[in-house]
Amino acid sequence: MSGVDSRYAWWRLAASAAISMLGSFGMWGVVVVFPAVQADFGISRADVSFSYTATMLGFGAGSILLGRLIDRRGAFATMLLATLLLVGGCVAAALAPAFWVFALAQGTLIGFGSAAMFMSLVADISHWFLKRRGLAMAICASGNYVGGALWPKIVEGLTDAYDWRTAYLVVGGVILAAMLPCCLALIRPSPVHAAAGATAQAPHSARALGLSPTALQLWLGVAGVGCCVAMAMPQVHIVAYCVDLGYGAARGAEMLAILSAGGVISRIVSGWIADRVGGIRTLLLGSTLQAVALLFYLVFDGLASLFLVSTLFGLVQGGIIPSYGMIVREYFPPREAGMRIGIAISATIVGMALGGWMGGALFDVTGSYRAAFMNAFAWNVLNGVMIWWLLARQTRRNVYA
Repeated sequence: MSGVDSRYAWWRLAASAAISMLGSFGMWGVVVVFPAVQADFGISRADVSFSYTATMLGFGAGSILLGRLIDRRGAFATMLLATLLLVGGCVAAALAPAFWVFALAQGTLIGFGSAAMFMSLVADISHWFLKRRGLAMAICASGNYVGGALWPKIVEGLTDAYDWRTAYLVVGGVILAAMLPCCLALIRPSPVHAAAGATAQAPHSARALGLSPTALQLWLGVAGVGCCVAMAMPQVHIVAYCVDLGYGAARGAEMLAILSAGGVISRIVSGWIADRVGGIRTLLLGSTLQAVALLFYLVFDGLASLFLVSTLFGLVQGGIIPSYGMIVREYFPPREAGMRIGIAISATIVGMALGGWMGGALFDVTGSYRAAFMNAFAWNVLNGVMIWWLLARQTRRNVYA
C-alpha cells in the first residue's frame, strides 16, 4: 500500500482532476453547439439531440472497456490512449460532411475517449486514499464539472467568433497540448497492483445487503438510468430551452456553466458526507434534492428565476454520480474497481443518453419542454425508490453497526 495517503497521492489527485476537466469537453461541448449544428445540417431538434445520445453511448462503452484497461494496464497507458481518441474525434467532427459523420465521431471517438477521463480516473485515485477516499474521489470527479463551468463559455465564444467547426479544431489543439503533460504524472503504478493490494477486500460485500454481486450491480444500473434520465434534462437542453424562450444561447451557456460550478461544490460536499455516512445514504440525499430542483423548472421560466433554479440544480445533483463509485468501493473488491465502477457509470450514461434524446423528442411532439421536465421528474422518483430500498436493507442488516 506504499504511497497511500501520501503527498504524491495528492499530486496525482491534482493531475487527475486536471485531466478530468480537460476531457469533459466531450460531454459539455456538443450541447452548446446544438443550435449551430442543427442549422448547419438542416435537421430537427430530436435529430441533433441524437449526437449527444451517441456521445453518451460511446461514453458508456468506454467506461466499461477503459475501466477494465485501467485495472490491467494502469492509468498512464489508458489516459494516453483516451487523449488521442478525444483529439482525433474533435478533428473528425469538425471536418464532418454530414450529420451522421458528426454523430459517429462524437460517439466512437469523443464519447469513448472521454469516458476514461471521468470515473476510470476516479477508480484509479480511490486506490491512493484510505482516510479521505470519498473526498478524493469527489475532487477527482469534480474536474468534470469544472470543465462544465468553463467549456460552455469557451465553445460558445469560439462558435460566435468563428463557427462550430473552428471551435472543435481549436479545442482539439488545446486538449492535446495540455493533457499530455498531465498524463506523465500518472506513470507510477497504482497500489492495487502490488501484492497487498491484489488481495485486498472491500469493507463489505454485496451479500451484506442480501444480494449477489451481480444482483447489486444490476440494481445500481437500473437506479443509475433513472437518476440520469432526470439529470440529462437541464444539462442537455438548457441552452436550447433558453433559445426557445427568447433569452439566447449565451444566457443558456451561462446557466450551464453556473449549473456545473454548483456541481463542483456539490461533489466535494457529497464526498465529505460519504466518508461519514456511506455511499447509499449520500446517493439517496442527492436524488431527493435533485427531484425537488426539477419541480422548480416546471414552475419558473423567467430569466432570473432560471438562473436561480439552475444554480440550485447544480448544488444538489453534483454528488450523485460519484456516490455510485463510493458504493462500488464499499461492496466490491478493489481489484475490480475500474470495471465495476465503469459498469455502474455506463448505466448512468445510458440514462443521460436516453434522457437527452427523450427531451428533444418530447419537445418535437408537444412544442415545449414542460412534458420533458415532467418525464425527468418521474424517472427521478424511480431512482429514489430503488435507493431507499437499498438503504432499508442496509439498515435492517446493520451493515454499519
